[in-house]
Amino acid sequence: MPENKSHEKKIRVLIGKVGLDGHDRGAKVIAAAFRDAGIEVIYTGLRQTPETIVEAALQEDVDAIGISILSGAHMTIFPKVKKLMEDRGLHDVLLFGGGIIPDADISDLKKMGVGELFTPGTPTFETINYVKNWVMQNKERNTL
Repeated sequence: MPENKSHEKKIRVLIGKVGLDGHDRGAKVIAAAFRDAGIEVIYTGLRQTPETIVEAALQEDVDAIGISILSGAHMTIFPKVKKLMEDRGLHDVLLFGGGIIPDADISDLKKMGVGELFTPGTPTFETINYVKNWVMQNKERNTL
């Protein structure tokens, strides 16, 4: 008889677009892929601020925040979101992202505590597996 896992808490991921970047196709594709993989997704839409992203993450009790950036503002946005997360006590929430980000900047952002950063062409399953593995390794799941 198959084991009933309906009692397990689903992974919750917030996907956001911060700043004036109006290109949301990638964010919508990854949000749909997460949903198809059984992950709950909160999509905040375009032109959010770091503050609105972190506030939504708090209200929605998410396990991870994914930010899509194509505007070139990644070295401003990710550190700001990370600091706000720390200030609000979101120490056990993953911050990851994707977009057009040079390798040198990816390295610097990771040193600041940002998780994996996925560039264009990354298969969606890689992002999904990364988030699932991170959550399982870094958060205690509510298994009642």
